[in-house]
Amino acid sequence: MIYLKNGCLIDPASGTEGYRDILIKDDKIIRIAPRGALEEELSGGSGTEKVLEDVTTIDLYGQCVAPGLVDVHVHFRDPGFTHKEDIYTGVQAAARGGFTSVVLMANTKPAVDNPETLEYVLNKGKETDIHVYTCANVTKGLQGKELTDFEALSKLGAAGFTDDGIPLMDEKLLRKALQAAAKCGKPISLHEENPLFITNNGVNAGKAAEHYGIGGSPREAEISMVKRDLQIALKEKADLSIQHISTKEAVELVRKAKKKSSHIYAEAAPHHFTLTEDAVIKYGTLAKMNPPLREESDRLAIIEGLKDGTIDMIATDHAPHSEEEKAKPLTEAPSGIIGLETSLSLGIRELVNKGYLSMLELIEKMSYAPAKLYHLNAGCLAEGGPADLVVFDPNKEWVVETFASKAANSPFVGERMPGVICYTICGGKVVYRG
Repeated sequence: MIYLKNGCLIDPASGTEGYRDILIKDDKIIRIAPRGALEEELSGGSGTEKVLEDVTTIDLYGQCVAPGLVDVHVHFRDPGFTHKEDIYTGVQAAARGGFTSVVLMANTKPAVDNPETLEYVLNKGKETDIHVYTCANVTKGLQGKELTDFEALSKLGAAGFTDDGIPLMDEKLLRKALQAAAKCGKPISLHEENPLFITNNGVNAGKAAEHYGIGGSPREAEISMVKRDLQIALKEKADLSIQHISTKEAVELVRKAKKKSSHIYAEAAPHHFTLTEDAVIKYGTLAKMNPPLREESDRLAIIEGLKDGTIDMIATDHAPHSEEEKAKPLTEAPSGIIGLETSLSLGIRELVNKGYLSMLELIEKMSYAPAKLYHLNAGCLAEGGPADLVVFDPNKEWVVETFASKAANSPFVGERMPGVICYTICGGKVVYRG
């Protein structure tokens, strides 16, 4: 058993925020009690000496203890691109960042559009220390022409469906996909960038693109797709998530759509509420991503969307690339940055410490809300519930220097951040100790 004492429990599912002691046995939480109550039970009465011998006590000294974080948008590049990342190293990065559940994207090689690849990913995930789920593809081969077998893939364990990295251009096919997803009770997540608008992706068509003398990706690429897809989704009953939202106009479109349907969701990546296109000028390819970093007004609109509930979830879009790939010229280097190991710290620094969200609200968007959309048994702390927890010190600082990920493509290297992960506990086992 593990006995966590003197921790400030933060549980968005119950709205609890206060000092509690927690007792874990095997993979379950068996008791949550006011501070000191469990110690009296464990140390008093006949026969308790034997019980105490079987208990590992961890004094948290006022550190925060919360549900293990849940990231529903990560790329572990496995199969096909394991020189960038694989499921094992991706899990190590996740655990170091406080995550106990992750949902992988399906743009691998081969793509997760068939039972064999789906089972490969899920079986390899079962060999790791945390819960690894994966989406399956919406279309076969990510070609946008023919739907995968939603029913078969869902029964085999697909957590949802996405062609992340590639937008669905065929309106009729999207409608059929939403209908198939609704029948399976799984969400569809959409990458919203119309390639017809884009000359060079990964860089905003504004100050940054002008600095490098390239065309860039204009905001209309996202706005047009979000507008179209929300109109379609409002007529269906499938849960639809707008991935890594980047423009103020898209935030407003989601805000209006959510008033008409309970099936509309959106996610924001930490880099989009932290950085602007100025970072691309400063860091080059290390700040190149799809959709791109945009203007300050967009960054603030995303924060406002997180505040008022328009944006339900924070998801990293953890996108590892090799040093050699990111060393290429801006127009040739791949888009994306890693994010699992800096996500919570950025949330604390940019949202909590600046007064936009409470710590309870931040944890809700990083655990309970994403778990709820994907129907995962995660994101809450309750007696009888899973012993998946993160313990962190929001006041202690650390410097971003090295990563558990295979990759290091981050614009945050060298920065001092608040929020040190002290323990990640998954299935009742300590899988990371800071």
